[in-house]
Amino acid sequence: MTTHWQQFYALTKPRVVQLIVFCALIGMVLAVPGLPGWQDVRLALIACAGIWLVAGAAAAFNCLVEKGIDAKMRRTAWRPTAKGELNDWQTLTFAGVLCAIGCWVLYAWVNPLTMWLTLATFVGYAVIYTVILKPLTPQNIVIGGASGAMPPVLGWAAMTGDVGPEALILFLIIFLWTPPHFWALALYRVEDYRKSGLPMLPVTHGNEFTRLQILLYTLVLFAACLMPFAYGMSSWLYLAVACVLSAGFTWYGFRLWREYSDALARKTFRFSLIHLSALFAALLVDHYLFF
Repeated sequence: MTTHWQQFYALTKPRVVQLIVFCALIGMVLAVPGLPGWQDVRLALIACAGIWLVAGAAAAFNCLVEKGIDAKMRRTAWRPTAKGELNDWQTLTFAGVLCAIGCWVLYAWVNPLTMWLTLATFVGYAVIYTVILKPLTPQNIVIGGASGAMPPVLGWAAMTGDVGPEALILFLIIFLWTPPHFWALALYRVEDYRKSGLPMLPVTHGNEFTRLQILLYTLVLFAACLMPFAYGMSSWLYLAVACVLSAGFTWYGFRLWREYSDALARKTFRFSLIHLSALFAALLVDHYLFF
């Protein structure tokens, strides 16, 4: 039997938040030329903590709003809100406390810009995406992806106090990565989404149209992944890794478009996670090897 603490922790969607903080950390690292000093490390750790708290609050609020939908889907039926293990007041209080503490940490110990950008990201995900876009339009993932693409921008702002073009390039990569990533999941979970009533693209436009969109997005994403090298943010090491990873994602998209299977959709979804994580890891390694 899970404890209340374990239930509250589950509300924060730990794996998702870990990826968010990792992407924010990449933005922090790339914003600091050369090896960071102790002050840089200290600032980055505090910023990561603040971003983690606000991201966890957004995830908890999402669980509260979507508890009815989550209960209908196998992938999310285990969540404490969907099972009724935590009531609305407990969940809302938990999300509010996390958000307040996270915003205070960012404002007092990092800088006001990072706090406001992080709060805007919270509102974009928890309110604009979850409450408005997700139940209304099959383009929810595309438009709402802007919130999910913000972590590198937050990281960059934390270290520099502004938002540079490099941060916007990282934003663009995640923004374009999000739709094929989620649509691959939606393809093999289409019946869950149909039962939930959410207008996900495979439900509203069908399997074949969604597969074509995945392929097209992987092609545009390929081009975006070359931009760090073209802009001078990285060296040939990153370029080589980006080409291999993006070619792999495009190949999965092409195979999915030509001949669909649930197994292949699952592999595409899993590879998309590898693609983003390895791509940003390559940026990190490249930054320190060639600074």
